[in-house]
Amino acid sequence: MQIDLSGKTAVVTGSTLGIGYAIAKGLARAGATVVVNGRKQSAVDEAIARLKSEVSDAQLRGVAADLGTAQGCAQLVQAVPACDILVNNVGIFELKDFFETPDEDWTRFFEVNVMSGVRLSRAYAPGMAQKGWGRIVFISSESALNIPADMIHYGFTKTANLSVSRGLAKRLAGTGVTVNAVLPGPTLTEGVAAMLKNDAEKAGISIEEAGNAFVKAHRASSIIQRLATPDEVANMVVYVCSPQASATTGAALRVDGGVVDTLA
Repeated sequence: MQIDLSGKTAVVTGSTLGIGYAIAKGLARAGATVVVNGRKQSAVDEAIARLKSEVSDAQLRGVAADLGTAQGCAQLVQAVPACDILVNNVGIFELKDFFETPDEDWTRFFEVNVMSGVRLSRAYAPGMAQKGWGRIVFISSESALNIPADMIHYGFTKTANLSVSRGLAKRLAGTGVTVNAVLPGPTLTEGVAAMLKNDAEKAGISIEEAGNAFVKAHRASSIIQRLATPDEVANMVVYVCSPQASATTGAALRVDGGVVDTLA
């Protein structure tokens, strides 16, 4: 399958590291002009330089904006008034007990993980519909279905992503714009690697081995029995953004290694 996104502009939020960076790289390789986003200009510049070293013919733009605020979302839209592909990837996570999670944390997670996608989809979807083609993807999580007891506030936002993506797909019925959610499982991003570092050093094992041990201990239903890579998640996203995926919309597509134990 040859995915060609030449002539398309893709906005990937939170794309300086991790899954977002891998998605930006995959879309750039498919020929899209990719807008890289992060909160700090230095991080955006570093990501663009790295992408250019990995994808020599990449067409890239960078916009530094804090999408956890309405002002930051407006700043991005002002810099990039229209796009063909929107990947709502930006998100935060944190292990914290329910009884120690104050209102401010619930609000912060909702603003970053949910409202960023709501605001940007509201801004970009009408233009896509007018052109008769567009792709909107929400990066949810297997935690949307398996709510983690140690970060309920995070799981709640990822379930909200599913509701918004399904409802927006219905709202855009017949327009040529598809809306889907992609649900990664445990993935070896820079943030997860940092979380595993101490355990790996204490056990005298690699980060990858520590990740596999984490999966077996905390996601025992995993079928692949390891962490996924950001590129494995990005592969699904690039397909969903492609012309070939024109009949896939309103879907919750799992890249969870089989963690969610269900037939559907």
